[in-house]
Amino acid sequence: MKQQVILYGGGGHAKVVAECLQAQQAAILGFIDDNPNATLFEFPHLGKYFALANQQSSFVIAIGENKIRKRFSELITHSFVSALHPSALISSSAKIGRGSMIFHRVVVQADTTIGNHVILNTSSQIDHDSLIEDFAHIGPGAIVCGSAKIGEGSLIGAGSVILPGIEIGKWCTIAAGSVVTKSVPDGALVIGSPAKIKSHQQS
Repeated sequence: MKQQVILYGGGGHAKVVAECLQAQQAAILGFIDDNPNATLFEFPHLGKYFALANQQSSFVIAIGENKIRKRFSELITHSFVSALHPSALISSSAKIGRGSMIFHRVVVQADTTIGNHVILNTSSQIDHDSLIEDFAHIGPGAIVCGSAKIGEGSLIGAGSVILPGIEIGKWCTIAAGSVVTKSVPDGALVIGSPAKIKSHQQS
């Protein structure tokens, strides 16, 4: 029997999540969105979230914004399932948390740990022994080199490179195309190649 899944969210990010789930042969029952006019392909709009409805189904929070994804994860009482596109190359020794989304042509190498509700976007690469904490988002084409750590809720912009052993703090933003050569504290905005901290606030 196919796994029954409901998506929380009906925007552009949810379209990619839905296609990942279909590719892994999940049965999508519909989606939930607070906007009554939201549409997501042919899937039915199931209205707002109710904890006692559809208890046999699992959820994916199909929302790209990290803080919103964390907030909804604390409200949903259903179980979570990860959306893993079959074109992704995931090491058998990698650990993948619940509710995470791994898109087309992603590479996850040996002994890497991916937390809960993480997004690994199209063609991103996570090298060996790295740690991607909960609610982080690794953008399209970004490269996280070996033994690096990406803190909770941090966004690694498209095409960025995190060099080996670098630690990115919690709730940081690494601008697209940056090359990060030094570790970054919590709440930092980092831009450039080599990357420099442009602003810093507590997460």
